[in-house]
Amino acid sequence: MNFRIDIEMTPEELRRALGLPDVSGLQQDMIDKVREQMESGAEGYDPLTLLKPYLNSGIGSMDAFQKLVFGMMNQYGKGGRDAD
Repeated sequence: MNFRIDIEMTPEELRRALGLPDVSGLQQDMIDKVREQMESGAEGYDPLTLLKPYLNSGIGSMDAFQKLVFGMMNQYGKGGRDAD
């Protein structure tokens, strides 16, 4: 037996329905602080240093990233639905 319910709601509505806190203000504050540090030239806040953890693994991380992207593309191509 298959049972399916489709609910359309925005991410904001889902957040509120699940009772999750609104962290958009905190997120914006953090982005502003990082931006200030980057603009002032603080050590450790240049783009290469910020991306270094994602680039250190070399080929392994690129392979994982490709698999992630291809997986998302496959789901999008299927309409995000399982085969009936």
